Amino acid sequence: MIFVILIGAVAAVLANMNIAVFNDGLRPIVGEHIEGRLKRRELGLTAFAMSFGLVIGFGIPFTVTASIILIHSILLGTDIIGLTTPKNRWGTPLAAAIGGVYGWGLMVGLEGFVKLFEHLPVNFLDPMGEVGTPVVVTFMAFPALAVAMQFTIKKGIVTFAVAAIVRQLAVFVNEGGFLSIGGNAITLNQEGMALIAGMIFLFGFAMREKQEEGSSVDLASIFSEKVKSIKKNVVFFMIIGALIAGATNLLLMAGDPISLSLLAEGKQADAGIAAAARAIGFIPLVASTAIATGVYSPVGFTLIFVVGLFVPNVWIAVIVGAIVIFLEVTLLSVIARFLDKYPGVRNSGENIRSAMTKLLEVALLIGGANAANMIAPGFGFFFIAGFYLLNEIAGRPIVRMAVGPVGAIAVGIIANILVLMGIMTIPQ
Repeated sequence: MIFVILIGAVAAVLANMNIAVFNDGLRPIVGEHIEGRLKRRELGLTAFAMSFGLVIGFGIPFTVTASIILIHSILLGTDIIGLTTPKNRWGTPLAAAIGGVYGWGLMVGLEGFVKLFEHLPVNFLDPMGEVGTPVVVTFMAFPALAVAMQFTIKKGIVTFAVAAIVRQLAVFVNEGGFLSIGGNAITLNQEGMALIAGMIFLFGFAMREKQEEGSSVDLASIFSEKVKSIKKNVVFFMIIGALIAGATNLLLMAGDPISLSLLAEGKQADAGIAAAARAIGFIPLVASTAIATGVYSPVGFTLIFVVGLFVPNVWIAVIVGAIVIFLEVTLLSVIARFLDKYPGVRNSGENIRSAMTKLLEVALLIGGANAANMIAPGFGFFFIAGFYLLNEIAGRPIVRMAVGPVGAIAVGIIANILVLMGIMTIPQ
């Protein structure tokens, strides 16, 4: 509870002081405010418009389905809290207080939800675990999709085929027991191996795109003042990095839906591998927006989640988390020069994000449909299909990624109402 309250308070302060925001799309807008081209009120309204729907439609449903806090639930909320409160002597402490209460509310609300489900005629908490099942398997395809988006469909197909072959080879090795240490068989994670193969291809293609002679632009020099302003606040980042790494080690929170789904299944090592792949893929995006705007992310390159999942002790995770985010900030200028030298890697950041989003949209829709059908056989598939299509026609008031989880929760609520009315029997 203390970890989550402190994360909420510190993240709200970072947003309030224009030091760091979680929403990637908000960073350039906060930069506009810092430059004096956007008023505080307009900034707050923009933050609310960009993040509120994601908190309600994306962060909270995942948090409820797995009983683990998805980091989006708390940090998108603290973005809103920090940017809507005034940046002055009383506004910053107020942001800290509201952020802490918000974190406390998430924890209490989550425990309350779990207890509430136990008293429902149709306890749909267990079926909701199906929402994340397809995510784990389909995640390994995102490097191939990113390659296809950036470097042609042919290269994407080659990457996909190699990843698929590597996965099946891992299955073959596991079944044959060919790897062992001291007589103990080693089991390879097939999805993890496929993911690593895909990432090698992605960055191999990206690094072949070098800057043309004489056209180099030194990002670190152009935005040197902005990089300095981030480095000046490194202590703040170390504090929140330490807190998030510790909370992740306690399995209180996860940094993305994939690792959250794996944690819900008790697969901590696999969750760590997924978190590492995501972090590597997101470095270009986070670094580019930070260098250009002078506004960092409270989770940095998300490597602190990897620390939390792999380090064996919570207090060691706290220390290592602080060190990792310190190194990230210290090396920003070096990363800027690297991205300048390899524009293909820099451009891959947005493609990686788009590829992950597209895959998650499909996987979560399938998972949501399966969960809904377990809650109410037949009706579940009908509801999710209709819900998805009506949402599309309405102009997507609910982001595609959230349609599956939100739809499954809606089916659970409807099923309970129908059982209480005597119209439906409790599914066995």
